[in-house]
This record gives sequence, structure tokens and C-alpha cells, in this order.
Amino acid sequence: DRRKEILEDLIEETIGAKGVLMIPAFALERTQELIFELNDLVEHGRIPKAQVFIDSPLAIKLTTLYQKYSVDPNYFNKEAIDLIKEGDKIFNFPGLHMTLTTEQSKAINDVPAPKIVIAGAGMSNGGRILHHERRYLSDPKSTILFIGYQASGSLGRLILDGAKTVTMFGEDIPVRCKVKNISGYSAHADQSQLLKWVEPMRLSLKKVFIVQGEEDQSTALAQK
Repeated sequence: DRRKEILEDLIEETIGAKGVLMIPAFALERTQELIFELNDLVEHGRIPKAQVFIDSPLAIKLTTLYQKYSVDPNYFNKEAIDLIKEGDKIFNFPGLHMTLTTEQSKAINDVPAPKIVIAGAGMSNGGRILHHERRYLSDPKSTILFIGYQASGSLGRLILDGAKTVTMFGEDIPVRCKVKNISGYSAHADQSQLLKWVEPMRLSLKKVFIVQGEEDQSTALAQK
């Protein structure tokens, strides 16, 4: 609920300023969670009207799979299934556009602000989000919102850490937009969940390799 409130506030601020809200998002799970929450905010009139673009072919194809299995209790909770049975298309709402082709993606540029663009990659290290960042990072009315982990050395991490200028497509792009972060969308298990997962195997495991994450958190997990 708290993360949805923060998202709602950021959308209101950006739309009110007539800016563009850019959300670098991972194609699996993260994008679908966002669509689900945006659907709720739109249908309950909690945010002003704006055009929302899902500009990721992979995320669009994955969303169709979510729709296919959307009444299967193995994959969706009771709250979501009840909404769907009442006729709520939880992955579709007024103003939502799925831009699958390159031409559709380029056409987003012709849509005047305010607008919301959700695109991969989640760390801004590739994908269509780069083209939107190149266009709007320098706009003080716009906002870039990170909703996932930004690895050290990634473009997303540079922006999140406060870089005033970033290099994209051989150009130096000034970062004048607002930079925001919501950490509550993480789909990864945390330290306590990982320990709980590995505990039943504690008598049979000979080695555990920690291969992902920042060094200090990885070291702390290794020590545990």
C-alpha cells in the first residue's frame, strides 16, 4: 500500500508539471505489477488521466501470458481472481498502450507530455528506455523512477547516485529531471528468506556459492 501511495504521488506531481514519467522496468513480474497497480489507480480515479506506454516487446509478450493464466489460483491470488471475475481487465485500462513494433515505439515521441513510459531494461543498461532517457533526462519537469535494484556500474546506478551528466549514444546528456526510487517492488528473496530456503538442506550441503549482489551484503550473507 505504501509503495502504491508513493507511485500515486509521483504520477500526480509529474503529470501536474506536464512532464514525462520514465520507469525503467524489468520485463518479467515488475512490469506486470506496475500495470496491475496503475489499473487500480486509474479505475478508482486516484491519478489524473495520462497516456501510459508499455514500450518493451518482451514485457508485452509476457503480459499476454499473465492474461492467459489470470484465473488460475496457482499463479494469481484470490483478490486478483475476484477482480477478473467481476469483469476487471487487470492488465488493461483507459490510456494504456502496448507498443510492440519499432514504429509504435518511435511514435511515442509524437505524443505530447504529460505521459508515462515503462520500458526495459530495468537498470538502463540497454533496451528502449535509453531512447526516452536521452530525450527527457534533461527536462526539469520530467521524472525518472527506479523500481528495481541498480547494479554498480550500470547507467541506472550512475543516475541514482546523482550524476549530473551521463553519456548515451556518444552524447553527454545533462540530468536535470527528478530522480526517484521505490525499493518496495523487489521480487527477490532477502537475507532471511534465503536462509530459510537453505535451512532444510543444511545437513547435506557441502558448499554454498554467493554469486550476485553488492560485496558488503554478500559478505554479510556468507557470514550468516
